[in-house]
Amino acid sequence: MRQMEFKMERENLVHEGDEVTVTEGILPSAYYYTINPAVAMSGNYGFRERLRSDHGVVREIKHNEKGYYVVVEFDE
Repeated sequence: MRQMEFKMERENLVHEGDEVTVTEGILPSAYYYTINPAVAMSGNYGFRERLRSDHGVVREIKHNEKGYYVVVEFDE
């Protein structure tokens, strides 16, 4: 199992236990991932950290002064 954190701008767009689909974006030296449909975005990951799965399950939603963060678990 692999967990990744995504930044979500508004609350209640996804909930714990939801199955989500992610799409991969590519930058010149990294990859980034977006929960569809544009719900939350990950940070940048190097080529060795590339995600192999496009489906995951929301395990936790955190809230702090910087916003909402979604922790998604992938079967890897």
